[in-house]
Amino acid sequence: MTDMIAALGESTAQPYFISRLRQTMLSHPTGRRILRDRPRITSSTMSLSYLRTLPPDSLGRAYAAWLDAEGVTPDTRSQVRYVDVEEEAYVMQRYRECHDFYHALTGLPVVVEGEIAIKAFEFANTSLPMTGLSMFALARLKKDERSRFWSTYGPWAMWNGLNAKDLINVYWEEILERDVGEVRKELGVEIPADLRETRRLVKARKKAEREAREKEKHRGHG
Repeated sequence: MTDMIAALGESTAQPYFISRLRQTMLSHPTGRRILRDRPRITSSTMSLSYLRTLPPDSLGRAYAAWLDAEGVTPDTRSQVRYVDVEEEAYVMQRYRECHDFYHALTGLPVVVEGEIAIKAFEFANTSLPMTGLSMFALARLKKDERSRFWSTYGPWAMWNGLNAKDLINVYWEEILERDVGEVRKELGVEIPADLRETRRLVKARKKAEREAREKEKHRGHG
C-alpha cells in the first residue's frame, strides 16, 4: 500500500508540479546548494544519538524527540522510482525525507488526523497534487475529528502553508543546533493547537459523560 501511494504521488507530480518545485529550488541560493550537494536524510546520515544530546529547545532535539515519540525513523520514506528526470527525482526524494521535519516543527502526531493536517499544510506550501488528494482521508475521521479539522487544523494548515517560506529550500542539516522557536519564526510557521492533548481531553470528557450516564441509569433503577 505504501508503495502504491508513493507511486501515485510521483505520477501526479509529473510533468508540471515537480518541475515547478525544482524551479522553486533553482531560484533560491539555498535551494541551488541543496540540488548541488544532494544531501539525504536517513539513519546513516542523521545521527539520532547526537541529536538527542542537543539542548531541549534545539531543532535537532525536537526532531529526534518527535521520531522517538512516534516510533518512526528517517528510513521510513520510500525511494523515488517513477520520476524519469534525475534532478526532479531528487527533488521528490528530498520532499519526502523532509516530511518528518514538518511534523517536528509543528508537533503534529502521525495519527490520521495529524497526517491530514500536515498534508494540507504541504499542499499549500508545495502544490504537489498528492498532498491535496490526501484530503479524501477526511472521510476516515469521526464526526468530531472532521469538525475539528475544518474549524482548527484546516485553516491553520492553509494559512501557514501559504504564508510560510518555501520549506523545500530549507537545509535542515545545517540548522539542527538552532533554537526551534527561532526557526519557526524565521520560516513563518505557527504551532497549531496541541492535537495529542486535544484528543486526550476529548477522550477524557467523553469517558466522564459516559460514566455519568451509567450512574444516572443505575440511580433510576435503584
